[in-house]
Amino acid sequence: MIKIAVTGASGRMGQTIIEAINQNECVELGVAFDKGDDLNDALDKFDVLIDFTRPAATLKYLEICERSGKKMVIGTTGFNDDELQVLTEASQQIPIVFAPNMSVGVNLSLKLLELASRVIGNESDIEIVEAHHRHKVDAPSGTALKMGEVVANALGRDLSKCAVYGREGIEKPRDRETIGFSTIRGGDVVGEHTVSFFMEGERVEITHKASSRMTFANGAVRASRWLQGKSAGMYSMQDVLELS
Repeated sequence: MIKIAVTGASGRMGQTIIEAINQNECVELGVAFDKGDDLNDALDKFDVLIDFTRPAATLKYLEICERSGKKMVIGTTGFNDDELQVLTEASQQIPIVFAPNMSVGVNLSLKLLELASRVIGNESDIEIVEAHHRHKVDAPSGTALKMGEVVANALGRDLSKCAVYGREGIEKPRDRETIGFSTIRGGDVVGEHTVSFFMEGERVEITHKASSRMTFANGAVRASRWLQGKSAGMYSMQDVLELS
């Protein structure tokens, strides 16, 4: 039986992950952690740690897992480039599944976006709109950025150079080479993402809407099971779902 540790256990996502673990016959909850608890005190109680907290906390847990040889599933978003480099370096020592969104549907959408981009991307104005609850602190969402990255890579573009995060003050026609992002925050929206390909006379839209955090939690548990027997490396949900 795979034993899982969960961080941020009192939060909305942490509680949902614990529920998903309890509903899965192939795993069990080894230990649940919250802010202030010391992971070092329970290293013998889990095989893999699931973390959906904040970058600073994730890096703290990462250091302990790397030192003790524990696997990790990371759904935290909002990392800067230096923090991402720390994750990459740690993955040389332990197996990590790192994804901005663990949803099966979102990861299928990423595959569809890659195909759509190759077929119609160069003839389209591409816009990404995402909506989340009022408590989400990073914007655009990690999922929206990942969608933009998939589109840009398929088109041979550099997202850091072609992304537009706001059009206020831009007094010129839209550049087709750009990829636009729009962010909505309000209420209790779990997560909605739409990528639109605007062409002359028609429009293609790929949309994913999450109505429950359980979709992310189930994906994280699935990733935890998939990691068993894997060697050190950085893996994605595309790997877990055999979509890569």
